[in-house]
Amino acid sequence: MIKISLKDGSIMEVEKGISILDVAKKISEGLARIAMAGLVNEEVQDLRYELVKDCKLEILTFDHLEGKKAYWHTTSHIMAQAIKRLYPEVKLTIGPAIDHGFYYDFDTENNFSEDDFEKIEAEMKKIIKEDLPIKRFVLSREEAIKKMEELKESYKVELIKELPEGEEISFYEQGEFVDLCAGPHLMSTGKVKAIKLLSTSGAYWRGNEKNKMLQRIYGISYPKASQLEEYLNMLEEAKKRDHKKLGKELELFMIAPEGPGFPFFLPKGMIVRNVLEDFWRKIHTYHGYQEVKTPIILNEELWHRSGHWDHYKENMYTTKIDDVDYGIKPMNCPGGMIVYKDAMHSYKELPIRMGELGLVHRHEKSGQLNGLFRVRCFTQDDAHIFCLPSQIESEIEGVIKLVDEVYHLFGFDYTIELSTRPEDSMGSDEQWEMAENALKKVLTNLELDYSINEGDGAFYGPKIDFHVKDSIGREWQCGTIQLDFQMPERFDLSYIGEDGEKHRPVMLHRVIFGSIERFIGILIEHFAGAFPLWLAPVQVKILPISDSQVEYAKQVKAKMEKEGIRVEIDERNEKIGYKIREAQLQKIPYMLVVGEKEMTEDAVAVRSRKEGDIGQVKVEEFIAKAKEEIEKKLR
Repeated sequence: MIKISLKDGSIMEVEKGISILDVAKKISEGLARIAMAGLVNEEVQDLRYELVKDCKLEILTFDHLEGKKAYWHTTSHIMAQAIKRLYPEVKLTIGPAIDHGFYYDFDTENNFSEDDFEKIEAEMKKIIKEDLPIKRFVLSREEAIKKMEELKESYKVELIKELPEGEEISFYEQGEFVDLCAGPHLMSTGKVKAIKLLSTSGAYWRGNEKNKMLQRIYGISYPKASQLEEYLNMLEEAKKRDHKKLGKELELFMIAPEGPGFPFFLPKGMIVRNVLEDFWRKIHTYHGYQEVKTPIILNEELWHRSGHWDHYKENMYTTKIDDVDYGIKPMNCPGGMIVYKDAMHSYKELPIRMGELGLVHRHEKSGQLNGLFRVRCFTQDDAHIFCLPSQIESEIEGVIKLVDEVYHLFGFDYTIELSTRPEDSMGSDEQWEMAENALKKVLTNLELDYSINEGDGAFYGPKIDFHVKDSIGREWQCGTIQLDFQMPERFDLSYIGEDGEKHRPVMLHRVIFGSIERFIGILIEHFAGAFPLWLAPVQVKILPISDSQVEYAKQVKAKMEKEGIRVEIDERNEKIGYKIREAQLQKIPYMLVVGEKEMTEDAVAVRSRKEGDIGQVKVEEFIAKAKEEIEKKLR
């Protein structure tokens, strides 16, 4: 017998060799019906996985991201099987689950379009109805190559040949369909219910422009038709909120052909940006941060010292100055290190919190560029905290509370993810274990729920990532806290301790917005371009009914500008209904209609974007109300 520690803390004794699915059945038949996979000692496994020793076990349903991924991964295989039935000449490449659904890449002379989706979906539904058992089996390297050669799957052969000698090579089989795959998968095709193919695009094999262009098909699936319908409705809403479309309509930013991936901020966009940066400065000053500014270009030696040259060079832009190689910074951290090292510090000064709105450049492939979401230059709202080992937990806790304060201001809920040591990393096992345990301890002490993202930490330390959820339920990775024992070592940073000796500080890297550009893109879509009053580029639009009220409108405008309110007048010789519609399209928070009555009574007729017609109020009364709303940063 072996002992299984379940998520609720209970211990279950079971026979050795029992499958995760059978454990789920012992807990309840209902749980077994909705189980997708299992988490065994923090590793995702198939339901068919056999437990042979004491372990921690969590049964994963569709509510868990890894449960969703098992479900979507299985659906990607169903799609591939359907396409092989319809187009036998197609060659398979890869077909993973992604954060929202799945895709599969195919090598085919056939140009798939959305016109083909109905036929493919119909075949997928047949495979689901057949309820084919999904079986896992393993082969040796030689047997695996032979198997894929027999099936004429040359891409799979290429992948197998690159696997390390002696590594277990697993396959999944459903009916006539066999695919090289690490899993996990559901137990049968019949477990998948509601499906929808979404789009198709080109994709280079292995993301390399030198390789062949493949056909990629994206899709989504859910256990219930109602869940699928809700997701498709969200996609339609997302199209209306597309920040690239709204950014152009609202004159916020542009991407010019002369600078792909390098956004231009227009006057109204600069207002949003400056308001955000002013807010950032104010809240960071309150929380004890000092602001610094470091150069964009620094010499190659620095990037060797930091480790970026060895671990990140493919994403960096470089240049030569006086025959010396320089790197255009992809991160602000090394500059922050130099600032710290410029003076000797005492333990009494720590923690030192240094914030920087630093412009960085990273090379992104042209096919991955996406408005403000994926760019080649962006401003990180970085901060680097240099602290004593005894201050690690309190400083991490302080950052988490600051993150919470900022996100709730914008109406974001968020989830937390702890990312652990990647394969390509610096430092000892002991340092990584200490760093990961410190992050876990703080999250536990604050009673915060979090998930583990194995192997996705930075190369110099583990991290806590914050995923904000917007108004239509989408998640965006924004803030991060990274605990770093490596950089202080590589830069020989020190402080003078109580004993008069030099000691090594610990360093925290953290961002809250992530990048100003991307955060603005998220906000555009979160608010559908209708920014709250404090953030809106134009807060008030004054709409004179006729030319005879223009002079009065200018007087009202002057009063508001004196109080710091951003205001414009629509002086065009148009009907008032037309002016109101135009202001609504521009997402203006308040429209003030002024006619003869308002002019004689020193008043304005207020129309709110949210509440509609409010009625006539005195100018001073409106100004006081608007200032209060701005000061409180109401949504």
